[in-house]
Amino acid sequence: MVGTILSILMLAGVALLAGGLHLLIRKRDRRRGLLMLVAAAVMFGNMAIWLAPTPSGKSLSAPGEGMR
Repeated sequence: MVGTILSILMLAGVALLAGGLHLLIRKRDRRRGLLMLVAAAVMFGNMAIWLAPTPSGKSLSAPGEGMR
């Protein structure tokens, strides 16, 4: 289940990144483009936190105690 959620998060981040760049390059709506880029950065940051290894060598997305 966690893998599915992380995959959807990654796809949404890529879509936000592409949409934000599109708005900035076409000079349509600079504010929304920047907000989309910030949202994409937050999503990618969350992915990095969940996938980074802990001191025990496992990531937060790895199944273990407390993950159900």
